[in-house]
Amino acid sequence: MRVVIAEDSVLLRDGLVRLLAEDGHEVVAVAGDAAELVAAVERERPDAVVADVRMPPTHTDEGIRAAVELRQRHPGLPVLVLSQYVEERYASELFAGGTEGGVGYLLKDRVTDVRAFLDALRRVAEGESVVDGEVVAQLVARSRETSPLDELSAREREVLALMAEGLSNAAIAQRLVITERAVEKHVRSIFQKLRLPPDETGNRRVIAVLRFLESAR
Repeated sequence: MRVVIAEDSVLLRDGLVRLLAEDGHEVVAVAGDAAELVAAVERERPDAVVADVRMPPTHTDEGIRAAVELRQRHPGLPVLVLSQYVEERYASELFAGGTEGGVGYLLKDRVTDVRAFLDALRRVAEGESVVDGEVVAQLVARSRETSPLDELSAREREVLALMAEGLSNAAIAQRLVITERAVEKHVRSIFQKLRLPPDETGNRRVIAVLRFLESAR
C-alpha cells in the first residue's frame, strides 16, 4: 500500500514511517502541514492517507480541513485521521462527506497498539468506516441525554454504535454474542425509528451513522 503521512511531530511521523515500512507498506511522502499534505496527495496519488487533525500554523483544524478537501477532490480516497483527544465535531465533519472509499477517525493513543492501528488502516483502505471506540462511547453517553435518537432501545444503540465503528452485521453479532438474524432485526428497527426509507444503494447505513455522530455536535 502506498501511503502519505501528514504529522507535524517529527518523532511520531518517523515512528509511523518505520511502523508502516515494517508492515510492508511504502510511505511515498510525508508532510508537516496541511498545504504539504494536499500537494503530496496531488503529486503521489497514494492508496491511503494518514493525517493529524491539528497541524500548523494554528494547530486547530488544518488537518481535518485538508482531509475533507482531499476527499472532495478525490472521491473514494481512503483517509485515516489521528487526533490527540476525543473531538466529536471533527469526527462528524469527516464523516459528513460520506464514507465512499473508506474513512477513519482514530485516537493517537491507538498508534501504540500496533495491531489495532494497522488493522484500522487496512480496513479504511478496503473501504470501511472506522471510528475509535472511545469516541463512540462518548457519543453514546451524550446521545442518551440530548439526541433525537431517544426512540432507540439500549440494544439498538449498541448496534448503531458498532455500526459507527464500521463493523458488519456478522461482526456485530460476534461482538454482542447474538445471532446475525437478531442484528438484522435491530438494524431494520433502527432504520424505521430514524425514518429512513428503503433504498437500493445501501446509503441508509451511512445516514444512520451520520445521524448518530451528528447527535453529539
